[in-house]
Amino acid sequence: MSNDPFEVQVQHFAALKSKYQAIKYEDSSPSSLLYLILRRADLEIEITDFECDWLLNQELLETRKAIKQEPQRKAEERKKLDAKFSELKSKFKVTRGLPISSPLYPILWKLDSENHLTDLEVKYIQEQGLTQTVAIVQDMARFAVLKAQYKASEYPDCSLDSPLYQILKKLNARERLTDVEANWLFNNQLFDTLEIFWQQKAVREADFAQLKDKYKASEYPETSVSSPLYQILKKLNWDLQLSESELNWLEEHQLSETLSIVLEIEQTRHFAELKVKYKANKSEDSSRSSHLYKVLKKIDLDNPLGEQDINFLKKRKLTETIALALDKYAASLKSKIQSGEPLSEADIDWLKQNKREDVITFAIDKYAAILKSKIQSGEPLSEADIDWVKQNGREDVITFAQKKEFVALKVKYRIIDSDFPFEPFYAIMVKLEKKERLDPVLVVQLIQQGRLASHGRIAIAYHRLEARFYEQEYERTGNKWNLPNASSHWRKADEPNSALKVTENLDFDQIKENKLKSALLTTRGGAFRDIDQLDDAEKSALKAIEYQPQSHHPYTLMGAICFERSQFSEGERWFKEAIKRGAESEDIDSELKQVVKNAKDEKRREVVEYLLKKNPQRYAWAKAYRKREGGEDAQRKNS
Repeated sequence: MSNDPFEVQVQHFAALKSKYQAIKYEDSSPSSLLYLILRRADLEIEITDFECDWLLNQELLETRKAIKQEPQRKAEERKKLDAKFSELKSKFKVTRGLPISSPLYPILWKLDSENHLTDLEVKYIQEQGLTQTVAIVQDMARFAVLKAQYKASEYPDCSLDSPLYQILKKLNARERLTDVEANWLFNNQLFDTLEIFWQQKAVREADFAQLKDKYKASEYPETSVSSPLYQILKKLNWDLQLSESELNWLEEHQLSETLSIVLEIEQTRHFAELKVKYKANKSEDSSRSSHLYKVLKKIDLDNPLGEQDINFLKKRKLTETIALALDKYAASLKSKIQSGEPLSEADIDWLKQNKREDVITFAIDKYAAILKSKIQSGEPLSEADIDWVKQNGREDVITFAQKKEFVALKVKYRIIDSDFPFEPFYAIMVKLEKKERLDPVLVVQLIQQGRLASHGRIAIAYHRLEARFYEQEYERTGNKWNLPNASSHWRKADEPNSALKVTENLDFDQIKENKLKSALLTTRGGAFRDIDQLDDAEKSALKAIEYQPQSHHPYTLMGAICFERSQFSEGERWFKEAIKRGAESEDIDSELKQVVKNAKDEKRREVVEYLLKKNPQRYAWAKAYRKREGGEDAQRKNS
């Protein structure tokens, strides 16, 4: 090649004229304006109008057209190159984006055209983290090696999708080809490769015949290595376990001798595995009829060993085997317990004999936990459950049940006090739930706790029970003194209508005791007062006074009736008469509290103000109602 600058320019000019279709222009001198125009165009410098006119005057229309189309041609060429690179990326599993200037593209191009890379190029791909691409390169290299090894190098297709690659891999693994694959080799004139296959086939058939003889299957007529028997016998020869379907195949084809050999092999293998598993390798006995094999199978099946079996192991100094057997059976009992199944008497006896009380404790804990879960879900304990708890010393379950029930009872009886004591109230509420009368001791405790003075649900339930008791006693004995007691309790249970019902339709002319008549009328008057029938209440109170003028009870009732009517002075007079006859100040204050509690709005304020004005210290409790009224007024204004 010439180093003369002028000559170089002449050659460059000639190349540009060829590229831009200006061959007919005779001037080849680099000083020609055409050379300048073509150089500018090739550098993608837009030509001027003057240059376009010059080309037109020189009749270089094709050149002018070629210059204008050059950018478009380059853009299309870029698209073609991008499409090709995209195809290569897809083919060789490159998933990430790459600039067109990436060194990877020429490597992929070479791989696609030459089917191999240098070690340096492979290393570059590995450094880029392209594991799938590396795997393809390795597969292509393997394909090339296999083609050479199995005399198929003349076959031009190097694609990994080629049927040849799969065929060669099967040949290399000494696997049998299908008829379709053998025909493919024949049709593609790969006769040397086909010959190798036939040689392998002959070797396999000879191997098949030997295996049939070895495993007593010679009577089976099939000689083709495609027979399932060949694979079965190979597995036996490799000391691999047969599947259920393979055993069924031998049975279906009546290969009983082969099956017997399989059974022997399986049992021998199983015996060896059990000896390792249960530390019995000290024993050299490997016979399938050995008693040791039977013992080890018992252990493996989670069956308990009898005394005879344990003595057998002791004589052979297989102490580790005994320990493993005991642990395994104990573990199986634990699993049984875990699933919710109870231990049998035999199980418990075994555990005690073998000093595994820990499992018994586990069983008790598990069943106790089940009972607690039962309680937690709201299910009550049965009598059998309670007997079990007592027999096994798990009174904590009963305590748990009681506390759970206590919480439920507190909700039912609307007890919001967090310090509400378990004793005595759990026993009280249980009795109330059972509709049983409370023992005197429990009643005293209720009084001491201030629960009977209130109108809470416990007090109401207690008074309702007492009212029904006295009604039943009246029915049983006919003693009319039970009636005022029943009526009084119905009133305290906030059921004044039931109190009135108890004392209605009585023929007072048939009652001889004035004291009883007065008591009946007083409690009846109190019930009328409870339902705000004050006139009837007054009639009953006055009649009661006629029957027993010295009893303070009807006087107290009259005082309360007057306060209900806002007749405070009259009420004070009646209360004084009651005190003369033995009433306590607490009795009077209790009635006044009931008046204030039952009164509403203006009437309540009137009573409260009267009491506080009269004696602010004695009636200090009334201030709470003044505050409550203020709060209620504020709420009404806000609403």
